[in-house]
Amino acid sequence: MEQNIAGWFEIPVTDMVRAIAFYEKILDVSMERHQMGELDMAWFPYAPYGKPGAAGSLVKHPAFYKPSHDGTLIYLSAPSGNLATELARVPDAGGKIVEEKKLIADDIGYMGIFIDSEGNRVALHSNG
Repeated sequence: MEQNIAGWFEIPVTDMVRAIAFYEKILDVSMERHQMGELDMAWFPYAPYGKPGAAGSLVKHPAFYKPSHDGTLIYLSAPSGNLATELARVPDAGGKIVEEKKLIADDIGYMGIFIDSEGNRVALHSNG
């Protein structure tokens, strides 16, 4: 296979300002907010085209996007390289940790799961 299947992801939000603050705090990044017609979006930082992984966004649109902790689980790569760093920021940012850092397998790395400020279940992944 030439590339990963995932090409883009969107995390639904109900309060864009709150959601941006949450993800900027836990990931220690800045997000770009864009109004695209009826969609209110905030883009996660992304690597240039051709780099591994998928880019994505927070997105608000009352008719089409609803936060959920029951649906698809998105794994965000921990910018620090150790997801315990980002996971530790979740409670102060307004989220809840539901699964602490744990080893998936030696050759795959670690994962942890949290509920974000909007009620979405999201995972973090790191090799360390």
